[in-house]
Amino acid sequence: MSIESDTAADPTDDSVEELAAEFGEAITELPVYQRYLEAKEAVENHEEAQKAIQEFEQLREEFQLARQTGRASQEDLRKLQDAQEELHDIPVMSEYLQVQNDLELRLQELNELVSEQLTVDFGQKAGGCCED
Repeated sequence: MSIESDTAADPTDDSVEELAAEFGEAITELPVYQRYLEAKEAVENHEEAQKAIQEFEQLREEFQLARQTGRASQEDLRKLQDAQEELHDIPVMSEYLQVQNDLELRLQELNELVSEQLTVDFGQKAGGCCED
C-alpha cells in the first residue's frame, strides 16, 4: 500500500490560484458581463448621462453634508430624489442599471455555488467572529 500523495487530488496553493484566475476569466466571458461592459461604455460616452451623473453626485454630497450638520430638509431630499429619477430616466443609464443588476444576480448565483463548498460566504468578508 502506497502512502504517496496524488498531486491531482491534493491541490496546491498554486493550482487553486490558477483555478481562481480561470474562474475570473470565465466570468469576463459571460454574455451578461460583456453586456455590462458595453452598457458601462455607453454611459461613459454619453454626454447627457455624464452631466446628469455629475449633478446628482453634487446634490448627494451637499445633502450628506447637510444631513451630517442637521440642516437637511425634506426639500433637499426631494431635490436629490428628483435628480436620481431624471438620471435613471436617461435610456443609456436605465439600460446600464438593468444590466448591472443582471450581472450582480449572476455573480450572486456563482457566489452561492462556491460558498456551498465552504463554511463561509465566499462573497462576504470571511474575517472576524461577528457581523452587524
